[in-house]
Amino acid sequence: MDWSGSDREAGGWRMLSGLLADSHLMPMESLPARACESAAFAGFPHVLIYLGDLQQQVLRLLTGEGVRAEDHLAQLPVQGSVAGRAFQHGQILPAGPAEEEGRDWWVPLLDGTERMGVLRVTSVHDDDRAREGMERLASLLALILHSRRESSDVLARAERVKPLNVAAEMQWKLMPPRVYADGRVVIAAVMEPAYQISGDAFDYATDGPLVHLSIFDAMGHDTAAGLSANLAVAACRRTRRQGGGLVACGEAVEAELIGQYDRRRYVTGILATLDTRNGMLSWVNRGHHPPVIIRDSRWATHLRCPPAHPMGTGLGLESRVCHEQLQPGDRVVFYTDGIIEAGGAGDAQFGLERFTDFLIRHHADGLPVPETLRRVIHAVLDYHDHRLQDDATVLFCQWLGPRPDLTEEAADLVGLPEPGRPAAAEQDRSTP
Repeated sequence: MDWSGSDREAGGWRMLSGLLADSHLMPMESLPARACESAAFAGFPHVLIYLGDLQQQVLRLLTGEGVRAEDHLAQLPVQGSVAGRAFQHGQILPAGPAEEEGRDWWVPLLDGTERMGVLRVTSVHDDDRAREGMERLASLLALILHSRRESSDVLARAERVKPLNVAAEMQWKLMPPRVYADGRVVIAAVMEPAYQISGDAFDYATDGPLVHLSIFDAMGHDTAAGLSANLAVAACRRTRRQGGGLVACGEAVEAELIGQYDRRRYVTGILATLDTRNGMLSWVNRGHHPPVIIRDSRWATHLRCPPAHPMGTGLGLESRVCHEQLQPGDRVVFYTDGIIEAGGAGDAQFGLERFTDFLIRHHADGLPVPETLRRVIHAVLDYHDHRLQDDATVLFCQWLGPRPDLTEEAADLVGLPEPGRPAAAEQDRSTP
């Protein structure tokens, strides 16, 4: 093909429009082959799709028609590989030296701001236009993959390295995406043990200028705990979407739990709302650890609010809405007790001070927020020799400021290229 400017533009359009048209009636097992066929029109003769597992420790090849695991590296580590670095930092990176037929690249696969995995793309060109085309291909493939998450067991298996328990199967279907960002806030969350989650849950949603945040920790470590957490999230969402406030949401959760379990099961939690116009954080504490604010990457403070009783116990303690004025850049961290109470050698707990210090240090290193949380949760796992006795969940929200147009700052915090500009590879493109 004559790769003049107009031909490349036409080829890029044919790649995207063809793949989009095919996607409407395409089974998941056909996606790897169709991606290659469509990408070839834009000068990308070979494409492989790798998906991150639930713990974001490995990247797993999505197999299907024309793509077999035995023909390629079926699994790559996130830590210590170039593919993993592209995933961690949201950068397009070279996968090897340039060859006569082209060059291979690792391209982040992002659904909005959530990291899904990476693409390995062979490109006959090595310039900004090629990298922009690879980024557009990755964006479309991420949208297609996201649209099939609820209906494809092929995709579900590709994101797992071992079976989930029943509670974890429920929880992961219940949770919103683990990363969200716009020009006002950056939100990220992690949950462990990813394959054995029982009673932890988190939730968030935007509502005009308001951002709703909640974290729950259900009594027990069994399937009933997962059912209680699901009930809590559903009751809270229902009440909130009908216009109920924070106190009403907590009371609705309590009523549902008592109706279902007659005070034999309870859930602790924090229910919060952030007004992004002025940075006012409002929250209700239902028997849970208070949130932490990290400011200026230097210090942390614990938010105080008289707690009401855990939801489902019916003890009659008054729920109070407390308020805190945030400053632009403040990070609010919600967590469950499995984070700070994880025991290490000699049964010493990981502790709140170690947890907040880890967040401050890694954020100061300039890591994207999702990568900071990935590292902190793996630090907790390592400290506990990967045998958590309780669920460990973190929900993180950073308020950027009253302006709704801070998209460049938000993109930087989640490891995205600047809006409207293609992702740049590292200066040393010879890095294998």
